[in-house]
Amino acid sequence: MDSVAKVLDVIKKASEPVNATKVVELSGLDKKEVDKAMKTLKDAGHIVSPKRCYWSAK
Repeated sequence: MDSVAKVLDVIKKASEPVNATKVVELSGLDKKEVDKAMKTLKDAGHIVSPKRCYWSAK
């Protein structure tokens, strides 16, 4: 599973909006990989930010 799919899976499974640090803890990926994956997901419209620095699946 690539990092983008793994990050999206973690965000979908979370019961509330999560920040990048929480995604790093839950996925085991490096912070830079998570940031890059989240940017890709945001640009593709798969995740939205209900409040600053927190993300949830669309």
